[in-house]
Amino acid sequence: MSTTPEPVWRTALSGAQILFVAFGATVLVPLLTGLNPSLALLGAGIGTLVFQICTGRQVPIYLGSSFAFIAPVIYSVKSWGMPATLGALAAASLFYYIAAALVKWRGVGFIHHLLPPVVIGPVVMVIGLGLAQVAINMATGKAGDSQVVPYGTALGIAAISLTATMLTAIHARGLLKLVPILVGVAAGYGSSLFLGLVDFSKVINAPWLAVPQFGHPEFNLAAILFMIPVAIAPIVEHVGGILAIGSVVGRDYTEQPGLHRTLLGDGLAVTIAGLFGGPPVTTYGEVTGAVMLTRNYNPVVMTWAAGFAILMAFVGKFGALLQTIPMPVMGGIMVLLFGSIAGIGLKTIIDGRVDLMKPRNLCLVSVTLVTGIGGLGVTIGSFSLQGISLCGVLAVILNLLLPRGEQQGEDSPVGSGSEQGGHSG
Repeated sequence: MSTTPEPVWRTALSGAQILFVAFGATVLVPLLTGLNPSLALLGAGIGTLVFQICTGRQVPIYLGSSFAFIAPVIYSVKSWGMPATLGALAAASLFYYIAAALVKWRGVGFIHHLLPPVVIGPVVMVIGLGLAQVAINMATGKAGDSQVVPYGTALGIAAISLTATMLTAIHARGLLKLVPILVGVAAGYGSSLFLGLVDFSKVINAPWLAVPQFGHPEFNLAAILFMIPVAIAPIVEHVGGILAIGSVVGRDYTEQPGLHRTLLGDGLAVTIAGLFGGPPVTTYGEVTGAVMLTRNYNPVVMTWAAGFAILMAFVGKFGALLQTIPMPVMGGIMVLLFGSIAGIGLKTIIDGRVDLMKPRNLCLVSVTLVTGIGGLGVTIGSFSLQGISLCGVLAVILNLLLPRGEQQGEDSPVGSGSEQGGHSG
């Protein structure tokens, strides 16, 4: 790490680059869920600054929109409406505070014991596979029962955006390799322009500067009970992100400033984003990749990135431009994106050396996958768990209750296996 101070303009430029790297995924989540992209940028910016305050600005991490909440948000909006969903998203941070308190009390090993790879892997797989139908509907131009874009045209546009994203991810070099989603969006958007599917009337009518339309959260118990367990997955993602950036920089951030502080910062950021009307935020792997590529470990870079994100949230024409992106463009990218999430879950199982020949592990993984992908729901009065939420709770309970037998295998070195699983997230 360089000891000579970096010029302010260069630090600011590095911050703009970080925002560019994280930008595609940050605005993709609200575009898929119906939330406001400008509020996603605002929540990410303010959330990153809150995270830096909690951690003494020691960790070079940027917080962006969390993909784990896409399916739950879509379901919650249909079931209870947007205000109740926003309140539930803010309440989902409760698990972060509990996890932070447990880490402070029992140490990092407690989290590894509660969430070993045999639990993390299938839950993450469900997050991706549970969204498969959403991806296909959007790629084929369907919104509910309505065919918004002709089937053949939509499929062609989706194929272009998907192909461009894949080729960029595989063959690109340098910074371009970090932004395959943006390349895919650009290719699909260009095709849509050529076919006359883009309507610029909203952009023309939008002001240059505008205060984003903030959400009005309401606290509905059923929606909150549905959403809170979903936080298990991003907490796992958070632990993996902190371990990953620590390995890049060569510091153990779980010790200093401490995993309890990073969890607290992320939790507060999730609360704030939900109250504003934006999606929950989490640590971003692509930012870790950018830090590794540029070898710029200065956390001040993330402060600049957060500042730029907040400024962009108030550019009205920018928010309107994002809303002109046709559905099949995003659908094509989702096919790859959601499959990739499932792939990360599978990699977690492999890296954790989970032996599926052992009946205990096979039972745990099987029940988690089928209940999650099948959308099994349990409702008792106002209490409701469904899909990802139910399978996440089931996975943790089964891991604690199922007998391990005489030979625990990979379940004994829990910390090692969980760390490997976390790095892949």
